[in-house]
Amino acid sequence: MTNRIQSIGVTDATVAVPGSKSYTHRALVTAALADGKSFIKNGLFCDDTSYTMGALKKLGALIDRVGNSFTVRGVGGKPAATSETLQFGNAGTSIRFLTAVTALGKGTYTLAGNARMSERPIQDLLDGLNQTGSHARSINGNGCPPVCVEADGLEGGSLTLKANISSQYLSALLLTGPYTKQGIDIEIPGELVSRPYVTMTMEVMERFGAKVEEKDGNRFSVAGRTGYLPASVAIEPDASNSSYFWASAAITGTKIKVADIRRASSQGDLGLLDLLSAMGCHVEEEPDGVSVQGQPLHGIRADMGMMPDVVPTLAVVAAFAQGTTTISNVAHLKVKETDRLQAVKNELTKMGINVEVLPDGLIIEGGQPHKAVIDTYDDHRIAMCFAAAGLAVPGIEIRDPGCVEKSFPTFWETLAQLY
Repeated sequence: MTNRIQSIGVTDATVAVPGSKSYTHRALVTAALADGKSFIKNGLFCDDTSYTMGALKKLGALIDRVGNSFTVRGVGGKPAATSETLQFGNAGTSIRFLTAVTALGKGTYTLAGNARMSERPIQDLLDGLNQTGSHARSINGNGCPPVCVEADGLEGGSLTLKANISSQYLSALLLTGPYTKQGIDIEIPGELVSRPYVTMTMEVMERFGAKVEEKDGNRFSVAGRTGYLPASVAIEPDASNSSYFWASAAITGTKIKVADIRRASSQGDLGLLDLLSAMGCHVEEEPDGVSVQGQPLHGIRADMGMMPDVVPTLAVVAAFAQGTTTISNVAHLKVKETDRLQAVKNELTKMGINVEVLPDGLIIEGGQPHKAVIDTYDDHRIAMCFAAAGLAVPGIEIRDPGCVEKSFPTFWETLAQLY
């Protein structure tokens, strides 16, 4: 199945995108651990968050959903035992967070995903858990799911954690901290990738009454035996999903506003706005959202280590720019839903654009992209960023358009508002 993009008559528009997937994951986990009833408004219900929600239910949380609002009655830091394998498809955030959550329980838990998940690393998180009183292992011995956690609560204490592949390992451990016996003190000995996502974790924990102490940017502590209080939270719009509409403005020369999003947010992917501005676009924060006005584009050099999810978005924009764009510090994109660096190269090459894959990024020579049938590799972000290209290039078709269900189920309807 393919979806052909309409490329005629793209107009200025204001669009609404659903709540942040990253904030929704964190709010669901924290609410499910809290002792009492919590409310989450304007969350995101998609394939990924449904995996998180389903696993939390099997661990004893009571979750009711109406649209994108959730009512959650938590387990007070004591996940129920279950003999069922917790299944996560290719939802990396879900399996990493829930691996840590199960370590708070008592019993043996098995967590698994699809074939791609069995290639995605999780060993650094397992090593961290095993320093805090858990016994967690990769069942196949390759450092990837499926995972077995033999749990008897988490003792906590001091540990070192490698976080150069994913910041989700740190976030997962922090989320469990208030229910450890001794508290938790985590030292990151090397690089911490995607740092803004850790800030988001800390913000959500604070909304539920827990405090993370940070020192020197590489040490994080949480007091134990404190737990979470129930809370009511509203989730802000998703910056990653906003990026496709700002990119659409950049490459079509139109003005597109995403409603209700603020540049002061901790979502690191908002850094894309600064990059679009550097490429020539006019970016404006308005009272009701943030708009991008497309202008003639030129290439830039971009360190995107703090905003890896929008690398494919910027790469597509760079294909329409004059000159060369170099993207760096994103080697960890090779272990996402697909190898996103290679996927971007493959599909831009089909469109007549010269792309070089670097050990940690991409070099893109801007040009005149032509039509192609785009393979999506079961990766929602590849589908959505190349859909933006289809607004400027007649004849673009997106294979497996349904893969956007992973993070943005209403994407195609929202995109259609632009033409």
